[in-house]
Amino acid sequence: MELILEQPAEQLSGNAKRIEILEKVKSIAQKDLALVVDACDQEGFYPEAVLKALGSAGAFGAHLGLDQEEMDFGLAISCMEEVSRVCGATGFVVWCHDVCGVYMQASKNPALTGEALQKHAKGITLGGTGMSNPMKTFSGIETMMLKAKKVEGGYLVSGTLPWVSHIGLKHYFGTVCAVLNEQTGEVDPDHQIMFILPCDREGVTLKDCPSFSAMEGTSTYGLHLKDVLITTDDLVADPAKPFIKNIKASFILLQTGMGLGVAQGAIDSMWEVESQLGKVNQFLEDRPVALQHELDDLRNRIMVLAKTPYESSDEYVLKVLDVRAHASEIALRAAQSALLHQGARGYLLSSAVQRRVRESHFVAIVTPALKHLRYEMAKLKGQHFLN
Repeated sequence: MELILEQPAEQLSGNAKRIEILEKVKSIAQKDLALVVDACDQEGFYPEAVLKALGSAGAFGAHLGLDQEEMDFGLAISCMEEVSRVCGATGFVVWCHDVCGVYMQASKNPALTGEALQKHAKGITLGGTGMSNPMKTFSGIETMMLKAKKVEGGYLVSGTLPWVSHIGLKHYFGTVCAVLNEQTGEVDPDHQIMFILPCDREGVTLKDCPSFSAMEGTSTYGLHLKDVLITTDDLVADPAKPFIKNIKASFILLQTGMGLGVAQGAIDSMWEVESQLGKVNQFLEDRPVALQHELDDLRNRIMVLAKTPYESSDEYVLKVLDVRAHASEIALRAAQSALLHQGARGYLLSSAVQRRVRESHFVAIVTPALKHLRYEMAKLKGQHFLN
């Protein structure tokens, strides 16, 4: 009791609220989300009601620090982990929503902050992210798929994005496009804009995608844009490249919640059969105790980095890339080991273990993919590449 009384009231209040939010999120994940996880995986069910409940519980606002509260990226990552522990696809959707909030807040655009950001943080409105192609483009892996021409009142944007998640006719998303030079009509390599686009804007068409492994419940569509007007109210950044550099680490760091959750769920599945199969499972590699120690250590490293999510030094970014890569690697190993621990029962299509194997693959390939992360790490270390 004396130790508690010695803590500042502000710290007590903050700690209590953090615990309350995390417990609410955990309850929603283990009860409401668990009831629909098979439908999400096998029927493409998009758990919108669960997402709105998570928003109401505070899962989407922790890292934004609204209402004079401190930004808590660590709490946001922990909330994402609890969701991903039950359903990796929904954990990914939480990341989509969280990072869209980062775009809006960091834009400093009054039309995207204030009431709009408050509604986003509470899950009253829902928004995703279409940054796979732009992120790869800025890394020299792809070329920009969306292009804009300057017009009176803003820009007209055209092009396609093959898949954007956590969107629908009433949703919005953040993305980047190249800008055409007004004189030559060619892409200006030094000018890109970032913007938030409502999906019901004139000129926007949503198209169904092919079926995705483990990701059918993410409300993912292909997007076709034809002369879509982007105004100053939509702009996140103009030019976009310096903005992307400033938020890149936070963008990647937030994703670690997915890997932590999928890995933790896999470890949970190992323990489910330990009393029955431990006698033979002891001969497998990547046993639950060792994996748990590794995961706990990784989580601690992530939480240290989460204290300064907008740091942009090469040393910091390298550490972020490293924990993100490690999150992919341990999710892959834990999911595969859980399948081996469970044996035949884990190979049923309805098995949570079977689903997590597929979810772990997604953690490793979603932008930035594991190979992309290692590529970026090699560049920062000054390593040479094969042609």
